Amino acid sequence: MTFDYDLFVIGAGSGGLAASKRAASYGAKVAIAENDLVGGTCVIRGCVPKKFMVYASHFPALFSDAAGYGWKVVNAELDWEHFITSIDKEVRRLSQLHISFLEKAGVELIPSRATLVDSHTVEVDGRKVTADKILIAVGGRPIKPDLPGMEYGITSNEIFHLKEQPKHIVILGAGYIGTEFACIMRGLGSQVTQITRGDKILRGFDEDIPTEIEEGMTNQGIRLIKNNVVKTVERVPEAFKLTLSGEDQQPVIADVFLVATGRTPNVDGLGLENAGVDVVDSSIEGPGYSTTNAIAVNEYSQTSQSNIFAIGDVTDRINLTPVAIGEGRAFADSEFGNNRREFSHETVPTAIFSTPEAATVGWTETEAREKLGDAVKIFCTRFRPMYHSLTGKQEKTMMKLVIDSNTDKVLGAHMVGDNAAEIIQGVAIAVKMGATKKDFDATVGIHPSAAEEFVTMR
Repeated sequence: MTFDYDLFVIGAGSGGLAASKRAASYGAKVAIAENDLVGGTCVIRGCVPKKFMVYASHFPALFSDAAGYGWKVVNAELDWEHFITSIDKEVRRLSQLHISFLEKAGVELIPSRATLVDSHTVEVDGRKVTADKILIAVGGRPIKPDLPGMEYGITSNEIFHLKEQPKHIVILGAGYIGTEFACIMRGLGSQVTQITRGDKILRGFDEDIPTEIEEGMTNQGIRLIKNNVVKTVERVPEAFKLTLSGEDQQPVIADVFLVATGRTPNVDGLGLENAGVDVVDSSIEGPGYSTTNAIAVNEYSQTSQSNIFAIGDVTDRINLTPVAIGEGRAFADSEFGNNRREFSHETVPTAIFSTPEAATVGWTETEAREKLGDAVKIFCTRFRPMYHSLTGKQEKTMMKLVIDSNTDKVLGAHMVGDNAAEIIQGVAIAVKMGATKKDFDATVGIHPSAAEEFVTMR
């Protein structure tokens, strides 16, 4: 059978872009469909604009720190409109850059929504086209609990387009998105209240990471309300009134509230049933939450239909941009490059761009003890960085290594503190290669630096 394309990609986010360009480099005829700006969540409404906001949120602290080093600091004021406009301008520039990369790679971009008609056919831009292989890379989207008043809330999609800076923002959710934006908005000068339904933020990370971040957040003046969920939201003059579940908890009044209670695979309207693509439950626990579906795939990102594949957040495996890119390239190598290979989901490093910042790679202490019991050995240090010797601030840095005492292998590395992501990225190479604690000990530290603590812990 003759097809219009060797590969048709649905979704021009990080994973779809990587897969389409790699497949085209092998000589495949490739088309990619996207009904939004090219670049996906990361470039358009995720890690890129968020990191700009992180940078901006750090300036007030830097101004304050400068005084400790003898600088005379004048009063600074944020021009919110300039700030938001500058971010949007850069996001659109990057989107256009990705379009040019597709053109150079020979990938046809179709600026339209695509839906599956059958296992080899998609409907796009009002016409039906066929493809030998189809790749679904449509990512995920934020969701809100089905509770009264949630329609008034914004999500991580809209926070980059607020016309005015919130005076008081309430953030619902204790994951990395909610925690990061709590720190960002507080750094930018807004009053911040974060509401969590459990007794900890950042569930699933090594237990020392949320403890350290939470202390830093509290010191910055972020109000944390734990073990509560929002029951109702009401409009009041120029604000919203959030009534909480705790019997003794007073309602919270704020001019903006951000719902960061989870994301779901973006499968609605794809026509998966038309092509016989199986899904699996991707459940979010809690009152007002619904069960959604992720596309089921094997280790080669292949769905229940042998010629249809899926990568990235729509599969709900590890929802990180570099993972989607890695899955996309592994798919293209396997199907078009005569190099069948899996993408490893083991030992994937990640960061939380909160204040203080955190990063991690490998096993948590809890995971290690569940698997190895008393064979686990922990090395941990907590110290005041040299930088703050003159600022007068009592901020701390935490570093931790999880070791298998049977093999001396480093199973995990965790850090909270300035430049944690930059430092853990390098440490992750050693952990991925199977380095031992003896290897770390034999490495000469760079002095004076915070990073040297990873090779001096005894």
